[in-house]
Amino acid sequence: MPSPKNITQVEELTDKLKRAKAIYITEYLGLNVENITKLRKEFHTNNVEYKVTKNTLLKLAAEKSDLAGLDKYLNNSTAIALSYDDPTIPAKVIKSFTKENDLPEVKGIVFEGEVLDGSEFKRFANVPSKEESLAMMISLLKSPLTKIALALKSPMTNIGNVLNNLKENKSN
Repeated sequence: MPSPKNITQVEELTDKLKRAKAIYITEYLGLNVENITKLRKEFHTNNVEYKVTKNTLLKLAAEKSDLAGLDKYLNNSTAIALSYDDPTIPAKVIKSFTKENDLPEVKGIVFEGEVLDGSEFKRFANVPSKEESLAMMISLLKSPLTKIALALKSPMTNIGNVLNNLKENKSN
């Protein structure tokens, strides 16, 4: 008979799994308290929820959320990074954190309902964020307009320079 605490945790996990755009299943065993606290702060700063969870509870929540194929990633110590906004942010945080630390290791990823192997996380870590993509697009759109403005301005500047030179030559 499951305890009321476990039932509540499964319901909360189910809700979180359904709302998340991306779920990164990680192996955290080996991180000391200082490093895991630092990692959690980094996730919190980037609006990502990082939660240590029991594998059995996560399996039940995944079944209730219609997420098949997670069982092979739910072994040993498991923590999940849940992103409700930008699905690439957890990958970027993990990539940045693992530059100084060996862990966490990404075991599996649920990206907008599709289950992927943890090795795919580097691909997501290198994808520009929504804001970065918009900035690149704006600069690409702005570039031709700037060139047109400079091209239109250039003849006027040249005419002004010619007139100034004529004026100086006439006055001398």
